[in-house]
Amino acid sequence: MLENAYLIMFYPLFAFVMIVFFTRWKEKLSSHLSIGMILLGFIHSVFVMIEMLARHGQSYEKAIPFLTLPNFSLELGIFLDPLTAVMLLVVTIVSSCVQIYSLGYMHGDPRFSRYFSYLSLFTFSMLGLVLANNFFMIFIFWELVGLTSYLLIGFWFEKKSASDAGKKAFITTRIGDLGFIVGILILTAFVGTLNYQQVFERVASGEVSATIVTLAGIFLFCGAVGKSAQFPLHVWLPDAMEGPTPVSALIHAATMVAAGVYMVARGMSLFAGSATASLVIASIGLITSFIAATIALTQNDIKRVLAYSTVSQLGYMIMALGLYGVDYAHGHHSAGYVAGTFHLMTHAFFKALLFLGAGSVIHAVHTNDIQEMGGLSKKMKITATTFFIASLSIAGIFPLSGFWSKDEIVASTQGHPVFMFFTLLIAFMTAFYMFRLCFLTFTGKPRHEEKYHHAHESPKSMTYPLMFLAFLSIFAGWVGLPWLHHGFSSFVFHEEVHHAGPQYILMIVSTIVAVSGIGLAYLVYYKKKISADVIAEKFKPIYTLLYNKYYFDELYDAIIIKPVLGLTNVLWWFDANIIDGLVNFSGWLTVKWADAKQLFDQYVVDGAVNGAGYLMMGLAWLFRYAQNGSLQFYTLIVAAGAIGIVIYKVTPEGFYYYLAGLLIMALSRLLVRSLRTERANSGAKYEG
Repeated sequence: MLENAYLIMFYPLFAFVMIVFFTRWKEKLSSHLSIGMILLGFIHSVFVMIEMLARHGQSYEKAIPFLTLPNFSLELGIFLDPLTAVMLLVVTIVSSCVQIYSLGYMHGDPRFSRYFSYLSLFTFSMLGLVLANNFFMIFIFWELVGLTSYLLIGFWFEKKSASDAGKKAFITTRIGDLGFIVGILILTAFVGTLNYQQVFERVASGEVSATIVTLAGIFLFCGAVGKSAQFPLHVWLPDAMEGPTPVSALIHAATMVAAGVYMVARGMSLFAGSATASLVIASIGLITSFIAATIALTQNDIKRVLAYSTVSQLGYMIMALGLYGVDYAHGHHSAGYVAGTFHLMTHAFFKALLFLGAGSVIHAVHTNDIQEMGGLSKKMKITATTFFIASLSIAGIFPLSGFWSKDEIVASTQGHPVFMFFTLLIAFMTAFYMFRLCFLTFTGKPRHEEKYHHAHESPKSMTYPLMFLAFLSIFAGWVGLPWLHHGFSSFVFHEEVHHAGPQYILMIVSTIVAVSGIGLAYLVYYKKKISADVIAEKFKPIYTLLYNKYYFDELYDAIIIKPVLGLTNVLWWFDANIIDGLVNFSGWLTVKWADAKQLFDQYVVDGAVNGAGYLMMGLAWLFRYAQNGSLQFYTLIVAAGAIGIVIYKVTPEGFYYYLAGLLIMALSRLLVRSLRTERANSGAKYEG
């Protein structure tokens, strides 16, 4: 099955093509085709995982040449290893659940078929990114992921907020992608190949200088900063909630934001070659995780709370991977690689469940504001139960999936006390804001009677995926248990991961931290022993800062957007008034010059030519009467000429008077003849 694994990404592509060209008028057929193809991809992914287990994680690569140059070549190929196998399952499972869920959520939407075609293209892009065996291919699919996310975030483009969110996501991630391109160009110039294994081998052998490894690593990581919404490019992800909720689940759990973490994990052998690059990665991850967690404490939009939760958890993963690189570069063992990839897997399931659960709530009460909810567990038992399970999992409560992967992340911070402190603090905040969300949404008295009155449980097409994801949120993390042949770590990492300290102590500490966060949320929002309003008023400056998301959007608007807009206005004025003015003046001057040339040509050149013609015509008109065939006239001319010669000989002055007299006589005769001719013509006309 491994040699045919490339087919996994073509199943959803086939669905996309069929829907766009053949079935878009038949909504039911389009949706079933899309779901059928992703389920086929899931089945194929299961067989790939089975064969990978049988090979004990031994990698498989298949490629064909694409472009060959004297010192460089590009190829198209696939690379399969345990990380690939895990991500194939994650993407196909979450995509299947999202698409089945969408049958109920998007029912009645006028662009129903288009929606499923976009989902199929989105899944194809992510699967291609996962299967790629080189940085050239991963960049192609990287950009396709960005395009399809733009299409889905702005799917309801008639809403200005949705179209703006799509543009914001597209432009922000392109900024990170610029760094990604620079990193790829550095590898091309100094490593001479973009194939993963060849790059990693040359870095490990010391063929590439430490400076180049650091630069390439940092620039490649810029791509992950954009795609996985890391500080300072994290601002697009909360606004991406304007898209349909199933899209949010897919973006946050298994596709776009997972792409950045996957790329860092895939290129870990490169990043681990530079302690500096790895430290940058770990620091950015920690900063992102802390900022997002603090913002999530104060938000009231159910999807935005989950969005900032995603940003925080992605920061967790990036931090763990970075710490692995720091430790590896110094010759130490670390759980960071396993922690980051393990949490990427478990997070996909419980975060997809949380978003789909939020969608179920929004579908029922038609609002995103948790302050207008309350008491919904009585009317939405399946949604409430599964949402609480996902919240317990993300909080890291034993024995749910999130507990095992979070434990690995905490373990990865050993030897880094600052990172460990903030990791535990973030874990506390995560448990608090998630159960703040749970208690305000599902418990207590309804705070909006009309919305509560119309609330109802979602249809089975929406609740069945919730139950399946709840099962995975409980049990998926169990693959990390040591008794499963050393668990997830040995399968992905090919060796047992060594931790520096007693793991049971860390497990107990992290559990106490999580339970404390839940307990505080319970006292504040369920029992109401502590007033949230009093706390907010007491720490009003901090609360205002967090509620306004550290004013990042306002800051970017002030220092980037408005100056750029002002510059574009200046450039527009310069173009309209200076550049266009010069062009228009040149045009006006050319027209005037052409007019002058036309006048000169018409009155001078043509006048001279026409004047010569008129002169000849006049002379011909004059002399034609001398050629009348009358012998008497000729005799008269000869006589007049002879007389003129005699006069000239006698008195030259008199000769001129003689000529003038002859000319007057000739003209008079011509005039008389002309009048007679005209009178004769008039008489003939009258008689006729």
